[in-house]
Parts: sequence; C-alpha cells; structure tokens
Amino acid sequence: MTDTAAELDELGTEESRGVAVGRASAIWVLIAGVLGLAAALALTVEKIELLIDPAYVPTCSINPVISCGSVMTTPQASVFGFPNSLIGVVAFTLTLVTGVLAVAGVRLPRWYWAGFAAGTLLGAVLVHWLIFQSLYRIGALCPYCMVVWSVTIPLLVVTSSIALRPLHTNAVARAVYQWRWSLVAFWFTSLVLLILVRFWEYWSTLL
Repeated sequence: MTDTAAELDELGTEESRGVAVGRASAIWVLIAGVLGLAAALALTVEKIELLIDPAYVPTCSINPVISCGSVMTTPQASVFGFPNSLIGVVAFTLTLVTGVLAVAGVRLPRWYWAGFAAGTLLGAVLVHWLIFQSLYRIGALCPYCMVVWSVTIPLLVVTSSIALRPLHTNAVARAVYQWRWSLVAFWFTSLVLLILVRFWEYWSTLL
C-alpha cells in the first residue's frame, strides 16, 4: 500500500494536534503489528514448550532447512540473555497500538513517530544480523522469524516516511520516497535469492 502524491505534499506540522497519517500508511502499521505480534507470540509459546520438554518438536520444524527447533536452541536466539521473541512481543504490541490509533485518526506527535522510526531501524539492524546468522552460521530457517523479517523492512519504510516528511522538498529525499517500494521489492528479491543459493543443495533434492 502507498500514500497518494497528495499525501506526500502535505507537510506534517508540530502543532499540538499532532501528525496526520495517510490511511494507507496507518493500515500498514496496523497489519505489521498484527502479523509481527502473532509471530512473536507463536515463537514464545514454542520456546516455552521446548523448555518444558527438551524432546518437544516445534510445529514450525518442517524439514532440515525450515526448522524452528534448530534456531531456537542456539545462542543467537537469546541475544540479550532471554528469548528474542520477547523483544518482538513488546515491540509489536507497541506497533499494534500505534496502528490502531493511526487508523482511528488519532494524531500522534512528530517526536513519537521519530522515536518509533528509530526503534524500527534498530529492529531492522537486529533482523539483518539474525538473517546472516540463520543463513551462514545456524544453517536453518524459522518460519515465524521470517514473518518478522518480512514486516520489519516495510514497516521501517512507512514509519520513516511519516517521521521524515519535513524533508519532502529535498530532491534526494523525494527520490528515495518515490522509489521506496521498489527498494523494498529489491530487498525481498535479494533475500529470496540468498535463501535459494544458500540452501540450493537441499532445494535441488525436491525437484
């Protein structure tokens, strides 16, 4: 979903009523919150089941490559000493609430959107580190984690577009804005290609 050209030209103000968010952007934030929270909660439940019974096989462990169990038992799955999914539960709960408010037409202050975009950027950095770890260190993919990957990048694009709207008159910023979804498509394509190449030996056995 994209905002219209008219929405791009409307500069958000710092006045007390807050920033007006385009409906398409608001809906996407809400969708990202729902999908991300669902994936994080599912991962948390699977992790608890695994802690209760070490022999438990997670429902998302499908084959040698698509295997949550292989990922959840690694140190990378608990970067800060606790399951990464708990970070997702908190982050996407905030995203969901923000999406609900935005869809309802509540104008949040610009500092909020700036902070939200900054937090999403940190999440994107963590996501890319986890992608690298999954592909080249762990050697397995977690479907629920991949859902988080898939919503984080578009969410970063949307929140950044809202937070950085005052730069809409800058030629470079406008060009990046206009090509933002092409960049997202390029990111998805690159990720799919990386997965295909990394696990091609396994995929080829299925052909």
